[in-house]
Parts: sequence; structure tokens; C-alpha cells
Amino acid sequence: MDSRTFYQRVYRIVSEIPAGSVMTYGQIAFYAGKPRAARFVGRAMRLAPPGLPCHRVVGKNGALAPAEAFGGPGAQRALLEREGIAFLPGGRVNMKKHWLQG
Repeated sequence: MDSRTFYQRVYRIVSEIPAGSVMTYGQIAFYAGKPRAARFVGRAMRLAPPGLPCHRVVGKNGALAPAEAFGGPGAQRALLEREGIAFLPGGRVNMKKHWLQG
């Protein structure tokens, strides 16, 4: 599978994450057909077309992307909070409540 096809699969999966839910980079890589390609999902998010809900993609433990990914510190968190996402005291997404599985 070439990178263009992989990115298209990633974008389709991300476009289907409903508001109030999150998926992990690794989970998206798995569903896109490359289970060990979580870093490539991160790259795809950096190159994503406008309007894709990239803010709903988080690290496996609920960690948010680096601040520059969304234009500044707290930007991804603010987008997720607007959708009702709850955070743990350490600043990670509460995965028990918001992780979209399957």
C-alpha cells in the first residue's frame, strides 16, 4: 500500500470519529491496515485537509498532541472540551469515557 492510499484510509477513519469520542494513533493505523504505523498517522494528521476532526486523535494513554499541532498550547484541549470530552487531573483525556473502540 502506498502512502497516498494509507493517508486516504486514515482520513476516512478520522472523518468518522463522532464528536465526544477519541481514537488513538495506533488504533487508526491498525484499522487503516498498517498496525505498526502510528507515527505515520501523526504525519497524516499534520498534512490533513481542512475540516478533518484531527483534534479527536490522541496518544494511546490519552495524551494530547504537541501544542504547535493545533496552533498553540491548549488548543486541542479546548476543541475537545467543546465536544464534552472530560480530562483527568494530569491533563490526559479520560479514555474510559471517550475512547471509541471498534
